[in-house]
Amino acid sequence: MPDPLGVRTIPGLVQAAAARWPDLEAVVDGEVRLSFAALAEAVEDFAAALMANGIAAGDRVAIWAPNSWRWVVAALGTVTAGAVMVPLNTRYRGAEAGDILRRTSTKVLITDDAFRDSHYVSMLASEDLPALTTVVSVTPAAGASDFDAFAEDGAVVSRVEVRGRAAAVGPSDLSDIVFTSGTTGLPRGAMLTHEQTTRLYAAWGELAGLRAGDRYLIVNPFFHTFGYKAGIIACLLRGATIVPQAVFDVDSTLEQIGRERITVLPGPPTLFLSILDHPWRSRYDLSSWRVAVTGAATVPVVMIERLHAELALETVLTAYGLTESCGMATMCRPGDDPATVAHTCGRAVDDVEVRVADQAGATLPPGEPGEVLIRGYNTMRGYLDDAAATTDAIDPDGWLHSGDIGVMDERGYLRITDRLKDMFIVGGFNAYPTEIEQVLARHPAVAEAAVVGVPDDRMGEVGRAFVVRHRGAVVDDASVIAYCREHLANFKVPRSVVFVDSLPRNASGKVTKNALRSS
Repeated sequence: MPDPLGVRTIPGLVQAAAARWPDLEAVVDGEVRLSFAALAEAVEDFAAALMANGIAAGDRVAIWAPNSWRWVVAALGTVTAGAVMVPLNTRYRGAEAGDILRRTSTKVLITDDAFRDSHYVSMLASEDLPALTTVVSVTPAAGASDFDAFAEDGAVVSRVEVRGRAAAVGPSDLSDIVFTSGTTGLPRGAMLTHEQTTRLYAAWGELAGLRAGDRYLIVNPFFHTFGYKAGIIACLLRGATIVPQAVFDVDSTLEQIGRERITVLPGPPTLFLSILDHPWRSRYDLSSWRVAVTGAATVPVVMIERLHAELALETVLTAYGLTESCGMATMCRPGDDPATVAHTCGRAVDDVEVRVADQAGATLPPGEPGEVLIRGYNTMRGYLDDAAATTDAIDPDGWLHSGDIGVMDERGYLRITDRLKDMFIVGGFNAYPTEIEQVLARHPAVAEAAVVGVPDDRMGEVGRAFVVRHRGAVVDDASVIAYCREHLANFKVPRSVVFVDSLPRNASGKVTKNALRSS
């Protein structure tokens, strides 16, 4: 019987987990309860359906849907069929999703057309998607196949064929393409492999103390590496139960912890603060909860102390990584004190190098700020169809340039202090000013615009737009924000607008955003 921790492809991992823990619950989603053996069967059924619909090894299958058991089956079924999974942010609008579907030549799209009344299928009606042959929806949608009916298409494909396709998948094959925006504001697809994913999250699970029988409430979106890799994949590696939650709601989350005896709940700091500050928290049974992992934003020391003191959590850790580093590079260790957990994001995981360098690439001594560089098996293969951007991101010696400024201490623990890029983080989601500025520039009343991140008590940071009106134009902040909401995912939409006569610029003509942040 293969040890799941030693398996280096995701299809192999699904089968190894089924063999190791056949009767343990693998996924619990409302009334749906799948054992690891039943999950493996459902995954094979979905892989067979994809094969019956013409999906070949290396083809791209996108998932644009919220966390659910069907997302788990679709993602694992995609890679079992030898295809490459492309997760899409549920907050995308039609043009944003269409751009990614086009550039990946996605052939099959799995969606949930009724999620928050988004109507994803109709959003794509005006998009030119020549490669897209099949749309499958969890909920009824014109022009889309029903998810459960689609899965039945696999009846014409033998399990021998499915297992042969799965066995042909190699550790170095692409498993997924996860899109993240670059400094140009255009989303870039980080190409990640099976071995990177399985190996890195075996390490993540060990440091987090994840174990067989744990019950893991996954509020982090599956379309993000934190939700998919540190969630679904980590559970398969360790025999933990996946409990998906589509949308974070503090009352629903607290109720779920008690009802399902949740032991593991990672998330951004905003999630934990919402729980800690909930006025009726004492009414819920949180006694089963043992492990919390956070990151992606500044973490208050008092929050770490309160998680230990008020909720009696055994383990509270922080971690750091980029999509381009398969989601992780550093992590705190069990036993680290609250100040270390709050003020640092840990030290490099085994077999991954992390250093802080000056502009010439020379390693800086402890305490000196510089760019964070990462090298190891977790570094992405590159950006999809973008050799220039890949060369910019990964130097000839294999170091991934993060664009983040950090400080390393004498122990090798990393503290992120700033960003070379102007990205800001809204409730755990990366927002890129250039992309937002491009949308603002299309507003008929806007002559120029610059966007910066500003502190926010609830979200960590939110966008603020500085706008120069066209001469004679009449426009207010509400209409600018409304325009952005029509064209951007809501986490990218500026929460405030400041109208200015001109934008501050340096001698070379570039907007000085530090001046805007301090204004």
